[in-house]
Amino acid sequence: MIEIETESVDNVGVWSGTWVAERLGVELQGDERLPELLGLALRRNPKRAHLLVSNVLGKHVPQRPSRVYGAGFALGEEVRELLGPAAAGAVVLGYAETATGLGHAVADGLGVAPYLHSTRRPVEGVARAGGFEESHSHATSHLLLPQDPALLAGDGVLVLVDDEFSTGNTVLNTIRALHARYPRSRYVIVALVDMRSPADRSRLTAFAAEIGAEVSLVTLAAGTVLLPEGVLEKGQALVAEHENSPTPPLPESPDRAAAAPAADAARVAAPAAVATGGPAAAAHAAAAVGNRAARGGTGGHSGTPAPGAVPSTPAPTRVDLRWPDGVPDGGRHGFTPAHRVVLEAALPQMAAAIKGALGRTPGRTLLLGFEELMYAPLRLALALEETGADVRFSTTTRSPVLAVDDPGYAIRTRLVFPAHDNPSDGPGERYAYNVAGAGYDTVVAVVDSAADTPALHAPDGLLARLAAHIPHVVLAVVPSYVPEGAPMPEPLPEPLRGPAFSSYAPDEVGWLLKDLSGVELEAPTEEREEAIQSGGAHYAESLPVEYQPSPQYQELFRAALDTSAERIARAVGTVTETVLAERSPRPVLVSLARAGTPVGVLMRRWAQRRHGLDLPHYAVSIVRGRGIDPNALRWLAAHHEPADVVFVDGWTGKGAITRELAAAIREFAESSGVDRFDPEIAVLADPGSCVRTYGTREDFLIPSACLNSTVSGLISRTVLREDLIGPGDFHGAKFYRELADSDVSVDFLDAVAARFDDVAADVDREAKALQGTDRAPTWEGWAAVERISEEYGIHDVNLVKPGVGETTRVLLRRVPWKILAHRGAGADLDHVRLLAEQRGVPVEWVDDLPYSCVGLIHPQYTRGATGADGKAVASR
Repeated sequence: MIEIETESVDNVGVWSGTWVAERLGVELQGDERLPELLGLALRRNPKRAHLLVSNVLGKHVPQRPSRVYGAGFALGEEVRELLGPAAAGAVVLGYAETATGLGHAVADGLGVAPYLHSTRRPVEGVARAGGFEESHSHATSHLLLPQDPALLAGDGVLVLVDDEFSTGNTVLNTIRALHARYPRSRYVIVALVDMRSPADRSRLTAFAAEIGAEVSLVTLAAGTVLLPEGVLEKGQALVAEHENSPTPPLPESPDRAAAAPAADAARVAAPAAVATGGPAAAAHAAAAVGNRAARGGTGGHSGTPAPGAVPSTPAPTRVDLRWPDGVPDGGRHGFTPAHRVVLEAALPQMAAAIKGALGRTPGRTLLLGFEELMYAPLRLALALEETGADVRFSTTTRSPVLAVDDPGYAIRTRLVFPAHDNPSDGPGERYAYNVAGAGYDTVVAVVDSAADTPALHAPDGLLARLAAHIPHVVLAVVPSYVPEGAPMPEPLPEPLRGPAFSSYAPDEVGWLLKDLSGVELEAPTEEREEAIQSGGAHYAESLPVEYQPSPQYQELFRAALDTSAERIARAVGTVTETVLAERSPRPVLVSLARAGTPVGVLMRRWAQRRHGLDLPHYAVSIVRGRGIDPNALRWLAAHHEPADVVFVDGWTGKGAITRELAAAIREFAESSGVDRFDPEIAVLADPGSCVRTYGTREDFLIPSACLNSTVSGLISRTVLREDLIGPGDFHGAKFYRELADSDVSVDFLDAVAARFDDVAADVDREAKALQGTDRAPTWEGWAAVERISEEYGIHDVNLVKPGVGETTRVLLRRVPWKILAHRGAGADLDHVRLLAEQRGVPVEWVDDLPYSCVGLIHPQYTRGATGADGKAVASR
């Protein structure tokens, strides 16, 4: 048995599993050393109520780095002895996030083995070598992203390292996935503790026999967890009880006034900034900030500031580590023995740099790693400890655990802060345990450069949370390793807003676009059409010359707006109420620029007027044949929960964009791992029956379709051209400031919004009626387009544009061939008739048309298809 000295934290004389054991009847049975290696806590996890909290892992419980590293290194030495000569061909695989550092230490103990750990962070440009699921984990999906694909392809021994074996499911899933691709004859499983039940042990043994492989096991201790019946429900009830109970008030102290900022922060109840079960840790937090205030510093604010208050947190001391070139920050893409040699030579110098930043009297120091980034901070902490510093090591985590300030409970305090590495699965809470109230004088936060973001430094970010409880905060940044050939991750730009970009108010919409206002992109309509149809250019590579409406046409727009404002308001209300009822109570509106953007603004105004909701609204680009802007999706996933995003457009024609969006979202999910965007579009009008979230299925005139930029915030159509849009750019667009005198964008919005109160009762009735009906798309519009394409000899559905909105676009932007109009369509087609007359385009009246009208683009177009006056040739 491997002997590892352990040190409990603030729980001297009391086992840190007592509190849970007494309340839930959970019992550890097995080796005598289990209580010194493990404590117990309760987790906010619907799959497993209890959490085995390791005292030597360096994750939830701060520990001396020599003991954390020593545990893993000793396990690696035992594996080396077990394997003998076969150790030379072994590969070590650790599990994210808790065992990334442990696995690396095991590889160090083996001495000659390369190391790889699984990850939950997709890296663009790095091919996946596999993946697997961890069924009981808070975040379940693991990716394998080795820089060298051959790392896992050999037939040598694979050493799998996790912090604990609870059921064996994780290991079984891993072996099953990897053995199918890279079969081998031997596996070694390494963990700090083996806590499987007899049935689970038998299952793994049977599986190994099934695949014909030898499986060995190396651990520090073994036993099992006895769980009484109903423990999951009891645990969940206990978590709910403690999270909903108020935190006890702080005790009075002589320096209470100086400690006020910390006192406010420490009183915040779970799951806010810091959760404590009693006054002990909160009192220390108050005293720590109070002492800093007495020295002239200011405390960070971990709660919500008082009205009018401006949170003030001193900037951390930033230390330049001079991380060695070419050395990975960990094992995400592989870490070789050669990397280890270079790192170990550089560690003394990096430790000296950190020690210099601590000051003359650093006191008790915590070196805090970051989620999967465990090994680099651990080695830095160990090197710092070897200089004589009084240092402990732990890391932040994704895992939500209940905090109870009791000596018999493993998680005494909890700091909560938002994710700060733009995670692919969207924003969420992150945690640092047993940090607040633990008596630290200095904390050194170590993150990789991908996580050194504005969110890290924000008033509610990790650094501010730490500063509220620890007098001195130091920040060290390790460069994120990007394998050769993979694109460097670049921070995405922030949304553009009016009045600098668009005539909309800044809170109405944020444009996830690149400003191309200074670039000449316009081309004559006939030249664009010829280039598009000949395959020489894509329609998104240039812009049509902006249509300048005649006074007669402007008057027609005004009349149409007066006539249809109430009908549009009713449709806006109906689609917004449907979204709120069926998609999300607080949706993030993402309109497809630019036709969807006025609708998105109106939906936002409805939610604000009728429900007091201040919904986020962004505009993004989608291009037929090219998909939705992936950088815009990355930005949205980093700032909002993807499942809350609702894509918005003005209307459907034949459903091409609906299909384009669905395909693009699938492709983005496959490449990024973010699979929670819902491609279902919400539209004002769905005459083509292409979506199930709409305001109406009538094909009527939406006045915003009558004009181009002058009714869309003075923004052009979006542009996607390789020489203008780089890998880190959003798609582009222009802001036509020079057209401000003709702009009616806000007039349109105000005219419709003015009818909201008038239609509220109708909307309530219609929205409720819609929610009880079958709204599944029938795609009858697409069928009609295919029929028309064949009947008129066009043989290309992209040249058939159904509906009032799409027909208007044909007349404004393309070279129209003819217009098919439903007999008796009435005033909704007045502007279509006027535009057709101005361009010399024939209008053909038909009876069996599911739309009010259909615009046909001239097929097989060349310049010869127009007369000398620029008008279309006569129809056949």
